[in-house]
Amino acid sequence: MKPQPHPVASTSRDSRETVRLVTPLLPYACPVTPVELSRTVLHAVRRAVDAGELSVAVPTRAVVAPPGPGGCGDYATSIALQLARPAGQTPVRVAEVLRPYLVGTDGITDVVLTGPGFLNISLDRAAAGVGLVGEILRRGARYGYAEQPDGRVVQLHCPRDLRAVVVAEASARLLRSQGALVRVTAEGFEDVWTSVLGVTVDAVGVAPAALPVNVRPVPVPASEAADLMSLGRDAGRWALLHPAAHDRPRTGDELLVQRESNPLFRVRYAHARARAATRNAADLGFTAEPGPVTGSGCGTPTGSGTPAGTGSDTGTPTRSGTPAGPATGTPAGTAPTPLADAAPELLAALADHPRVLAAAAEHRAPDRLARHLVAVADAALPFLLTVLPRGGEKPSAAHRARLALAEAVGAVLAGGLDLLGIDAPDHL
Repeated sequence: MKPQPHPVASTSRDSRETVRLVTPLLPYACPVTPVELSRTVLHAVRRAVDAGELSVAVPTRAVVAPPGPGGCGDYATSIALQLARPAGQTPVRVAEVLRPYLVGTDGITDVVLTGPGFLNISLDRAAAGVGLVGEILRRGARYGYAEQPDGRVVQLHCPRDLRAVVVAEASARLLRSQGALVRVTAEGFEDVWTSVLGVTVDAVGVAPAALPVNVRPVPVPASEAADLMSLGRDAGRWALLHPAAHDRPRTGDELLVQRESNPLFRVRYAHARARAATRNAADLGFTAEPGPVTGSGCGTPTGSGTPAGTGSDTGTPTRSGTPAGPATGTPAGTAPTPLADAAPELLAALADHPRVLAAAAEHRAPDRLARHLVAVADAALPFLLTVLPRGGEKPSAAHRARLALAEAVGAVLAGGLDLLGIDAPDHL
């Protein structure tokens, strides 16, 4: 759709751009993701306040992230440092007050105090993994989205520059996923940007002085613009969005080749492999069910054959761009990763998805999401080898659980690519 000139200062929003509301999780739900763990931390603060142990206003947000140097466990939060001054107590004392309320929560196995008052939280990984997969399957491609609009109104304004417009549009998608109302405007626009890359803006024109340009990544040199447009929509958008805003984008045709050196191919290939697992499992007569992924038939695939029931789209990408031999998802000549190593790394990457979406939206940095999708794909490819029964194996509960995890991978990759405006094909 060709953008129509109109006043860029308006903050109205296209009625089609809505944020889907989902049922809030209970604060005592098993904290399987950083978002849910953040709610659990806030619930602990609320309980401490209700018990008279803290006299503070319960904050609306608690930052939860992987522990830093000197930390331990699965996640850490600095909520005690945040509340110390308003509570009139030291951070360590606030952390000591909060610790019992966290330890008693379902899904948390231990809480350790480190440094000036950090709370390091260890999770029941088996229960957390099952809960995480169930949550992703319930939310689908919208896993990691905000539960409701947060009242923010954000206007992104960019110069007459192709990369700036694409970055602004992708940033708007991310912000909307986190509950913001967003309007994208540009000082200039060319129709070919829509016809080739599918990018649109809400308005075109010179902004008032009160609205300066606030999206300005390193542009594509004019001499390389034609090469970029020749990549087409998906590869062209990836070329503009995968590098950080301060990095110069690469416009060569390496993004079109189907080989493991191409990160876009690895992401889309992992998605196609995950979708193929569902189709092939249906042929074998079983469906997905979240559960422990270890058990019967959980060993590392061996031999030279492909898993039973697999199709032609399950081969391994090679340096030459053609599938080869067994579906290992790893470079030729490299031993596949055992399930015991592959599943935890993959679950950790999936659990981090909501945090990545929130950070990418906050910093207007779709490159963070693009790199995260590559990390998910790289963690998923070794695991996807273990989903289907091999040889004479019969489908077991472990196979159903692995299929559920594979479907969760497909949902995260499809949702992430959609936020970048890139197609996620079921076949490659």
